[in-house]
Amino acid sequence: MLNSFVAFTSQQKLFSEKHNILLAVSGGIDSVVMCELFHQSKIKFGIAHCNFQLRAKESDGDSAFVKKLGDKYKVDFFSKKFETNKFSERSGISIQMAARDLRYNWLEETRGKNGFDCIAVAHHKDDSIETFFINLLRGTGIAGLHGILPKQGNIVRPLLFATRQEIESFYKRNKLKHREDSSNQSDKYLRNKIRHRIIPELKKINPNIEEIISKDIERIKDVEQIYLETINAKKNEILKKENGRTLISVNKLKQLNSLKTYLFEFLREFNFSSPVIEDIIESFKKQSGKKFYSSTHQLVKDRENLIISERNENIKKLNLSFSVKDKNKNFKFPVNKNIACLDHDLLQLPLKKRIWKRGDSFHPLGMKGKKKLSDFLVDNKISITDKEKVQVLLSGNQIVWVIGMRIDDRFKVTEKTKKIHICELIEE
Repeated sequence: MLNSFVAFTSQQKLFSEKHNILLAVSGGIDSVVMCELFHQSKIKFGIAHCNFQLRAKESDGDSAFVKKLGDKYKVDFFSKKFETNKFSERSGISIQMAARDLRYNWLEETRGKNGFDCIAVAHHKDDSIETFFINLLRGTGIAGLHGILPKQGNIVRPLLFATRQEIESFYKRNKLKHREDSSNQSDKYLRNKIRHRIIPELKKINPNIEEIISKDIERIKDVEQIYLETINAKKNEILKKENGRTLISVNKLKQLNSLKTYLFEFLREFNFSSPVIEDIIESFKKQSGKKFYSSTHQLVKDRENLIISERNENIKKLNLSFSVKDKNKNFKFPVNKNIACLDHDLLQLPLKKRIWKRGDSFHPLGMKGKKKLSDFLVDNKISITDKEKVQVLLSGNQIVWVIGMRIDDRFKVTEKTKKIHICELIEE
């Protein structure tokens, strides 16, 4: 397996023996085997461990075990405790998504601060097959059917050549030790349902199903490359740049088979979503002048072209001031739509502002549950012209204030609030 590891990482150009790699280690069999392979191949590495505090003492036991691995291999060890449940509730996302976001953000921060060349995670061939089925069920299109890629940005996956069975055999031969994650046995998560239910049933039909899917994934990767080459060839033919704008010929678009797919790919870099693209195509039958918006760009349907330009050029710059005050009985809440009062301790600083985009959602003050921002703007009778001017204030990835309109209920000042973060819109 060591030879296969060296051959795979070299073939995929993941790293070389000169690099220093940060290994994301949970303490499970996969990541323990990854540590041993790096050690045996004499590649310099460090170990990073995330404690999501989701399994009480069990999580702390994992952290202690991984720290001992660092001692065993005499490498740098980094660890971080996360309040994952709180982050999930504040963010309005699942526990799994919250853990993923926290993990990768911290790993990248640790990599950058400590001079590592990339981050290695222990996904293997079986994980890639499971991801194939997850994406198939979610309808992600061809881009989701290539499974897990060996390299994405600063993330490398050096075990993708190996099956779970091969990893377990190496583990036993080398008399390694690991920590078992009890949540791996739960079918609460989609991945585990696929692992424990769907794949075993498919194996009854064809015992070689995993090998077949792996080969199909490789073919899909090749098909995707051919697909993108065709898309890019047409893109170069139909799109042109002019005075800082992008022009797409409407007549040439109409001549394409699979118009929706082509246009989706043409507009991907400008962040237009599928529903907006359907509206754009529908506008071909109507008079020119209609405008469409993404988070970063606007598109105007003219007689001959779709004209795309950056949205920021037409957006008024908002000046905000911030201050923090202790909460006390004398504090009076300002009755002013241009001032937002938030619970300081719930915020992830610094706060950032941006133009709202389709798909944004938040918990409007005074309402239970989440609401799409687009629906909120409709309910508040915001005109199409004014919609493009709406901006939001973010704590991390979460909207805390639709500026000048409504704060998010989750960040409001309550009896438990100790400090008040005051945001004020300064109108020119």
